This record gives sequence, C-alpha cells and structure tokens, in this order.
Amino acid sequence: MKRTWTIIGVRDVHRSLKWYQSLFGQPETAPAHDYWGQILDADGTVLICLHKWGAHDHPSLSSPDTASPGNGLLLFFRVDDYDATLKRARTLVPRLEQEPEMNPNTQTMEFSLRDPDGYYVTISSLS
Repeated sequence: MKRTWTIIGVRDVHRSLKWYQSLFGQPETAPAHDYWGQILDADGTVLICLHKWGAHDHPSLSSPDTASPGNGLLLFFRVDDYDATLKRARTLVPRLEQEPEMNPNTQTMEFSLRDPDGYYVTISSLS
C-alpha cells in the first residue's frame, strides 16, 4: 500500500494542530516539534502534516508571503462521522465557505471551511 503525506505550511503548528484535532474530534496532543506536527487517524494513518513556514530550506514552504497559502490546493477529507464533524466545524469558524449540500459527482454530503492559515478544507461524508 502507498500513502501520501500532505504537508501544508502553517504559521503556528500548535494552533493548527489543535484546530484540526478539534475538527476531527480527536484528543488534543502536542506536536512533535514547534515546526512539525501530524494529524493521525486512530489506526496511525497520517491525515495531514503541519510544517512551520520557513523552518527549513524547503523552497515551497519558505514563506506565506511568496504565494497565497492553498493556491491550487484543496484539502479534501472523507469522514465517517459527518454530522458530528459539521457540528464541530461550526464552532471553529464564524461561517462555512460552503454550506452542507449533496455533491452530484460523489453522491455524498459535503461542506467546506477555511483553516486558521486560509486553506480551503472540504469535508465529505464517507458513506
């Protein structure tokens, strides 16, 4: 099996880790480092990695000022607890970017919101 590790640049790893853990209903944990954290599923699968902007010499993670965070990127998560995730999402942001609706392509319910760094996050029901 092959898996991807999606890594996004963030201003504050602690804040972003807490935000994603809240969105996915996970217990709050500390990141591995001030510059690196991972959101893991219950089975240890990496869902997303958080990398502090400018922490190393990665050209695409040097600064949010050189490009808009998320330009050309859609973080798309399929969840098995859609209704609970929607409820948690509404407590994390003042408004959703896209209210819940049926996606005609996947035939599943989905909604979208922005994370603390401005990334566009879409949540889709797994079933």
